[in-house]
Amino acid sequence: MQLRIISLGLLLSGLIWSSLGLAQAKVRVLACEPEWAALAQAVGGANVQARSATTGLQDPHYIEARPSLIAQARQADLLICTGAGLEEGWLPLLLQKSGNRRIQAGQAGHLMASDAVQLLDIPSHVDRSMGHVHAQGNPHIQIDPRRLAQVATVLMQRLVQIDLDNASDYRQQHQQFAQRWKQAIQRWEQQARPLRGQGIVVHHKSWVYLEDWLGLIQVDTLEPKPGIPPTTTHLSSLLQDLQQTPASMIVYAAYQNPQAAQWLSGKTGLPAVKLPSTVGGTAAASDLFTLFDDIIQRLQQAQASP
Repeated sequence: MQLRIISLGLLLSGLIWSSLGLAQAKVRVLACEPEWAALAQAVGGANVQARSATTGLQDPHYIEARPSLIAQARQADLLICTGAGLEEGWLPLLLQKSGNRRIQAGQAGHLMASDAVQLLDIPSHVDRSMGHVHAQGNPHIQIDPRRLAQVATVLMQRLVQIDLDNASDYRQQHQQFAQRWKQAIQRWEQQARPLRGQGIVVHHKSWVYLEDWLGLIQVDTLEPKPGIPPTTTHLSSLLQDLQQTPASMIVYAAYQNPQAAQWLSGKTGLPAVKLPSTVGGTAAASDLFTLFDDIIQRLQQAQASP
């Protein structure tokens, strides 16, 4: 019975891919995270079908390689993920179970976005006592639009390699996106200029690229170690530390439990700010452009709060 259910799930997932592409053959893109699905659609346009394995309200560290996801991977022409260890708990199994040679490491259909950019927070060494630390560097690159632009270029080149017949479309679509994106970055940087130098407490060290881009200063984290949930002891210690090193706000991702941020906010009077970490993290963050619109607006509102 279980085998029948799994087989039915695989069939239905395959029919979804097929029904979406009845009008014309398209490059089927499976993204590990919503930002890469959105970027693939922006660069690929009508020649691409992009789907995400996760949503903006899920922690991409912890996903199950479920049968329906395996079915999507089996039919994908291009897999784009963050890499740098972000999906290490589930992506290897997904690749193995898919049996899809096109998306295996070393193939044109296998793209790790982190390979296209310079990573921050690269540790000199890693051991278990440090918590969930990524040896290759911090993988949360999607919160820096400058790095997203670099990934977009590599993605365009990969789409050209996979689908040479539509190469001119991909180049034109990418050029249009890059121009709009450049203008948007200039606007965002101007809007966020008053945020430069502001100290923030973060739930998890997933905002280092946003900090690097906007000039924010990370004062501390709600987690005692990366990936370790906040504890009463750590929060009490953090409360004392903030008397010596003040911050302007407390930042947590939309998929994270707000309880620790709200507790610290209640004790300090600092605003607790929920930010979308990717497309779909909030209702307003419906695409890549509105993602950064919403992030900056929420930071500005927090800064302006009494």
